[in-house]
Amino acid sequence: MKYAHIVGWGSYRPDKILTNSDLARMVDTSDEWIFTRTGIRERRIASERETTATLAFEAAARALVVADIHPSQVDLIIVATSTPEYIFPSTACLVQDYLGATRAGAFDLSAACSGFVYGLSLAAQSIQSGAVHNAVVIGAETMSRVLDWEDRGTCILFGDGAGAVVLKGSSVPGGVMASTLRSDGSGGDMLSLPAVYHNPMPMLGPEYLHNGHKKNTVEMNGRQVFRFATQVVADSVEETVLKAGLTMDDVALIVPHQANVRIIETAAKRLRVPVERFYMNVDSMGNTSAASIPIALCDAVGDGRLRPDDNVVFVGFGGGLTWAASVVKWDVTPPQVSFIDHEWKRVRYVMARGRSRLRRLSRRVEAAVARSSNGHEGDDE
Repeated sequence: MKYAHIVGWGSYRPDKILTNSDLARMVDTSDEWIFTRTGIRERRIASERETTATLAFEAAARALVVADIHPSQVDLIIVATSTPEYIFPSTACLVQDYLGATRAGAFDLSAACSGFVYGLSLAAQSIQSGAVHNAVVIGAETMSRVLDWEDRGTCILFGDGAGAVVLKGSSVPGGVMASTLRSDGSGGDMLSLPAVYHNPMPMLGPEYLHNGHKKNTVEMNGRQVFRFATQVVADSVEETVLKAGLTMDDVALIVPHQANVRIIETAAKRLRVPVERFYMNVDSMGNTSAASIPIALCDAVGDGRLRPDDNVVFVGFGGGLTWAASVVKWDVTPPQVSFIDHEWKRVRYVMARGRSRLRRLSRRVEAAVARSSNGHEGDDE
């Protein structure tokens, strides 16, 4: 049997910081009001030149450096996101091109803030079945571009960023040991992001607009989402830990979706574990949706919160409604990467971009030659 181990991790956060004080100049709020209700002090905002795909690429490139795996060895790329630039091509395909991962299949996964855990479970199952050997799972979001900046109930919560992990097949027991994926579409109206179509489907009917879906921004019923989240976090953690054959005493760290400190504190009480066992960086990142768990994981590693053979739980919840949890045995020590080796890996991605441009140019030349040939054939007639 193959086991799917996390052997690489990386995150990327935009440079621009938007503080609560900055928001207080935009909407009727204050630093104290936001912090006491959410635990958030600041969040990151993508620049005009940054996209969900570029954030995802940066995180994936860092994770591959830690894993010491060349992009040509990657078999599968999954990007969990609610903010792609395109319906198609997928963000994952753009990342595949940026990386130069020429052998990888790639697709996007839409499960809102639970998306990273969903992707982790699917990639682990693919490895365990023998279908793939190496996979990259990414959570990436530019939530700032789908917010109503006049709605203080949502614009104070979200930020931008990306996190990624590399999974590798191994005969050594450990890695992703158990997962639980759940959904409840009847609660979809509690947290949603309407799609924008150039030609709206007639089947949607007038009630579509009457329900408030007039623009492509996040809509949320905060109280209902809070009640939902506090229940499913505890339940899914307990269920998944039991599936893995463990008890809560065996869990060294829980990395939850970074939505709200009060949700995490309530979940800790339900689980009867110290809140210190939950890793939180929501104060500096806000809610980055599908990116929040992998970014928090990277920060936890950097803070020395994980040791070999530790059992760590990832748990997410969000729109759909969806929720998910995974138990992972952490037993990897990151290799030391020299400056020269790190920079050489960066050069590989520049070369991959160049090869991609050459392939596009080649297609255009072939199309031009074909048009020219067709035109000459008409002249001969």
